[in-house]
Amino acid sequence: MPKTESAAWLQRDAAAVWHPFTQHSRWLDDEPTVVERAEGPWLYDIDGNRYLDGVSSLWVTTFGHGEPAINDAIREQLARLDHATFLGATHRPGIELAEELLSTAPTGGERALGKVFFAGDGSSAVEAALKMAYQYSVQTGRARPLFVRLAEAYHGDTLGSVSVGGIGLFHATYKPLLLKTVEAPSPAVFDRRTTDPATAAAEAAAGLESLMAEHGDEVCAIIVEPMVQAAAGILTYDASYLTAARALADRHGALLICDEVAVGVGRTGRMWASEHAGIVPDLLIAAKGLTAGYLPLSAVLATDEVYNAFLGAPAEARTFFHGHTYTANPLCAAAALANLRLMRERELVKRADELGVLLGERLAALTRHEAVTGIRRLGVMAAVDVADKGERAGVAVCKAAKRRGVWLRPLGNSVVLMPPLALRPEETDLLVGALDEAIAEVYA
Repeated sequence: MPKTESAAWLQRDAAAVWHPFTQHSRWLDDEPTVVERAEGPWLYDIDGNRYLDGVSSLWVTTFGHGEPAINDAIREQLARLDHATFLGATHRPGIELAEELLSTAPTGGERALGKVFFAGDGSSAVEAALKMAYQYSVQTGRARPLFVRLAEAYHGDTLGSVSVGGIGLFHATYKPLLLKTVEAPSPAVFDRRTTDPATAAAEAAAGLESLMAEHGDEVCAIIVEPMVQAAAGILTYDASYLTAARALADRHGALLICDEVAVGVGRTGRMWASEHAGIVPDLLIAAKGLTAGYLPLSAVLATDEVYNAFLGAPAEARTFFHGHTYTANPLCAAAALANLRLMRERELVKRADELGVLLGERLAALTRHEAVTGIRRLGVMAAVDVADKGERAGVAVCKAAKRRGVWLRPLGNSVVLMPPLALRPEETDLLVGALDEAIAEVYA
C-alpha cells in the first residue's frame, strides 16, 4: 500500500475496528476507502480523491450528501431539543413525522395504515413487526407461532430478522437460535433463468398457496420484500405475487408484513414498493432512505385493526412491551421530516422514476459484453451480473470502477447500482460508463 494519509489511518483501523460483513484477513488487501467528507452524490477520501456514490452509501441517501434544507432542519432541532424519552412523553417532530408518514402510506380497499411505531434501524423495525404480529395472534384468539418467509429473503441481522431470512451464507450458522418459520418459494429466483416474470410469480404463488393450505392455521404472518429481494442480488419480481400473497394472508387469517427497508421511500419509482401491486399490508416497515441517509431511524406502520388488538386495561397485559432508549429521537425525526417534505416539494419520487428509466437505457448497452450474464432493474435499484472469473469477480469489477471515480458494491458476482434519487443525467452517464470500462478491464 502506498504511503498516503489513508495508509496510516487504515493501519489504525485494522488495529482497533471490526467492520460489518467483512473478512478481515482480506481487509487491507481490498484497499478500503477512508472517507473524509461528502457533498451531493460525491464522496471524498482523506487523500483528496473523489468518487460518485453509486450505492447511496448502502441505499440510504435520497438527495445526496449535505442537502442544505435537511442540514438546517437538524440544526434548528438541535437548538431546541436533542433528545427526550418517548416513554411517558412525546414531542413535535415525532408527532409530525408520524403524520407525514401516514399521509404517504399505500391506500386501497377497506384496509388503511393508521399508526406509526418508531425503531432505530431496519433490523430493529423488523424485530418489532414480528413481535407485533405474534402478539396480535395471541390477543385475537389463538397463538400462531409460525412465520412464512421467502427463499432468498433478507430482513436484517437481529435474531428475529435472521429467522425470516433465506440467504444461507448469512443465516445458516444461527439456525439453532431462530424462530419457527417455513420457507415459501421466491417469485424472483427464476428471473436468472430468463423465465417470464409473470409465470415465475404464478408458480411461486402456487407454492405459497400449498404451504398456507398445510400450515395456514399456525401462521401469524407472511413477510415479503415487495417487488425486489435486494440483498439477494436485486432480484425483481412481478407485482401479481404481492396480490396473491395479500389474498392468501386474508384467506387464512394471517398478517402480511411488507419490509420496505430497502425498497421504500422512492427507490422503485413509487413512494412504497407495495404500490406497484395496489395492496395495503397490515404492517409496513420503513428505514434506510427515511432520513435521507443522515441518522438512524426506522418505523413500523400498522393498521388500526392491529393497533386496536393491543388496547385494554393495564391488568390485561395487552401492551406492546417493546421499545428503545432513542425511540423517535428528535434529531432523527427532524431529518426524516425534512426529507419527506422536501421529497414532496421537489417531486423526487417522479424524478426517481425518470432516473430509473434513464439508468435502464444506459445499462442496456452493457449487454454487448460477453461477461455480462444478466441485468435487472426496478426504479433506481439495479444489478449487473458478471461471469464467474475465479474468486470474487464482483469485487474485481468494483475495484476497477473505483479507479475510475465511481463507488460500487458487489453482491457475489452481481454489481449493485443504487444511486441517490436526485442523480443528474451526466452523473448517470459517468456511473454506467465507469462500470462499462471496469467490466472491459476485468474481462479483457
